[in-house]
Amino acid sequence: MLVVGLLAACALALSGCSESAKRGYLPQGVTSESGMITSLWTGSWIAALGVGVLVWGLIGWCVVAYRRKRDDVGLPEQLRYNVPIEILYTIVPVFMIAVLFVYTARDEATLMDVSATPDVTVNVVGKQWNWDFNYIDAKTYESSSMVALTGKPGVAAALPALYLPVNKRVEFVLTSRDVIHSFWVPQFLRKLDVVPGRVNRFQVVPTEIGTFQGKCAELCGAYHSNMLFQVKVVPLADYNAHMASLRAKGNTGMLSNSLSREKIQPGQQQYLPTKGSN
Repeated sequence: MLVVGLLAACALALSGCSESAKRGYLPQGVTSESGMITSLWTGSWIAALGVGVLVWGLIGWCVVAYRRKRDDVGLPEQLRYNVPIEILYTIVPVFMIAVLFVYTARDEATLMDVSATPDVTVNVVGKQWNWDFNYIDAKTYESSSMVALTGKPGVAAALPALYLPVNKRVEFVLTSRDVIHSFWVPQFLRKLDVVPGRVNRFQVVPTEIGTFQGKCAELCGAYHSNMLFQVKVVPLADYNAHMASLRAKGNTGMLSNSLSREKIQPGQQQYLPTKGSN
């Protein structure tokens, strides 16, 4: 009952906090999956905070109740074990871990499910140190080179932009040309490693129009911090117009995923994009 009371008190305290605190200081999610992720995150923190308050309270009580008194002589009575307490601190952590595992496994299975037919499929290609985007359905692509982050105004406009239609199911197909990267859009509340020789996938449904920041979340070399991009979630008509503008530039077909480290030009930090045969 004490633990339940502590959890209820933690939940009540959070209910009076700001919106940011209520979601555990996560970014404001902008996909249909954001609610599930936020619930798991905040629920885990509320449980952890409840356990922490209980442990801190017991430590404080022991410090006060069993503090040494002036008339104490010698050592206190020594006990070898206490069976009820040992059973308690064995069963309770196992129960907590089991509950956390069940909820995490349930949500992870849902979030990583790619059985639904996507409206849009994008092959995101990680490379040192930037990104290429193959828009599979539109049969077009956009390539980029490493952007120098000078800190001056206007740098953001030079970052590669990934266009997505709002309220449409998008499947990301993640591949790498060199080392391990990680595709991360903080406001999607999702990230997934981009591993050479392996194809990783996940799906999202963006629900808000806007421009959101993306980055590589895996240390991938000297210019890892430069590996930034933007995600522009736009109405379907604007998305189709952007696809048409890419094709008008001659960006038809797909960029090859087979470019290897040996193709780096001497003295250059980034790859020269090459157009694939398909």
